[in-house]
Amino acid sequence: MKIALVTPYDFPFPGGVTEHTWQLDREFRRRGHDTRIIAASSTDDETLDDHVIKVSGAVSCFPFSGSTVRVTISPQVFQRVKKILKQEQFDIVHAHEPAAPPLCPIVLYHSRAINIGTFHAYRETNTAYQITRPILDPLYKKLDGRIFVSQAVRDFTLANFKGDFRVIPNGIDVGHFSGPGVTPIERFADGRPNILYVGRLDKRKGFEHLLAAFPEIQASYPDARLLVVGAFDAQDKEPYVRRVRQERIRGVHFIGFVSRDELPRYYRTATVFCAPSTGFESFGIVLLEAMASGVPIVASDIAGYRQVLKDGCEGTLVPPSDPTAIAQGCIRLLQDGRARARMGAAGHATAANYDWTQIADRVLAYYDELVSARARSAKRRSWTRWDWQSMSFSVGE
Repeated sequence: MKIALVTPYDFPFPGGVTEHTWQLDREFRRRGHDTRIIAASSTDDETLDDHVIKVSGAVSCFPFSGSTVRVTISPQVFQRVKKILKQEQFDIVHAHEPAAPPLCPIVLYHSRAINIGTFHAYRETNTAYQITRPILDPLYKKLDGRIFVSQAVRDFTLANFKGDFRVIPNGIDVGHFSGPGVTPIERFADGRPNILYVGRLDKRKGFEHLLAAFPEIQASYPDARLLVVGAFDAQDKEPYVRRVRQERIRGVHFIGFVSRDELPRYYRTATVFCAPSTGFESFGIVLLEAMASGVPIVASDIAGYRQVLKDGCEGTLVPPSDPTAIAQGCIRLLQDGRARARMGAAGHATAANYDWTQIADRVLAYYDELVSARARSAKRRSWTRWDWQSMSFSVGE
């Protein structure tokens, strides 16, 4: 099949939707499918793979749901997309976040292929959907199939829009995180307890609550460290660095962005992984990364994370925005090596169910269902036309 994977976000700027799209593309190509990624990109053309079609280099940042999104608003996208679809003649057009403007709606408007949308975003309220429903209804009618990355996203979205769907979660390259060649970061592999945070420093990610909890953790474990890894810059971390200095919090290391190859090494270095997000999480890829690495988890008890982690099994769920609960959860795990080992093993077993090889198989199976459904529909229309013509001929005789 010839497949277009469309992401509305700056490619390849780090993010969950971008990672999802990239991994699906890799698996599809490994199976012999002809794929293209359609996206805007603020990076130079020569840094992109040949099968990545760049629709615009003009990318702007906007606040959204406690985070920041990077999308293009270039008016040139409309004609560029029209030309791409005419030239490529895709069998499948798969839009990730199909309502995210402007790229995905434009692609779906022009597409005559089998259209599929994957919904990633989760929100606690549906006010935005209710306001924009008159605009989104015609767009969603262009979708032959819908994929939701979690039950939470499905329940939230289908309250507003009906239609055929599948729940197919995000995936993970399990071998990349659990392979025998993954070694700890030497300078942090000295026997001291390491609390690991991975993510941006957006407000909804809840890092401020982990930072507030860290002095309480150190009261029990004075030599504990907090390793902060993610795609953040000096401006993002500045208020937290200032707080660390003002409150004289020791042992906090702002690592920043690390490469895909280096990231598993930080998980392998961690004693406990902490995900303190306050909400708006549809799934929790970082939880799967920690599980694949065999690291026990302390995470917020929010809808998206409950889809992945069972409290007391792969880790501990604590009330969101509660530094004391975060600290106590981390301390309990630091005190109990047997519990850490048990949760790490359980997490590794859970992560195996989300390997990209399995997720790609499920997505391709859904494609096949939709292709067959369209073929059956076309055959029914053909028979209807033939019957009408045959009857007309008989009457004429």
